[in-house]
Amino acid sequence: MSDAFVVGDPDGLSPLLVALRDAIARELHAQLALRGERIALADLPEVSYQITLRVDETLRCTRPGAAGRAQSPE
Repeated sequence: MSDAFVVGDPDGLSPLLVALRDAIARELHAQLALRGERIALADLPEVSYQITLRVDETLRCTRPGAAGRAQSPE
């Protein structure tokens, strides 16, 4: 049983996975808004790159000794 269930997290995700899910969702929302609610196949490499940057930002802020939390570019 994961710790998420022990502390009562209803979706069963660890705090890191919750942070990653939220970062990915924010970036996808931003990319869809920029592209008129549609992501073309040709745009997937750029969208993937931007999501990777958000994930990296999130991971950097969850490492021991990291100062503060990641700020959304919105």
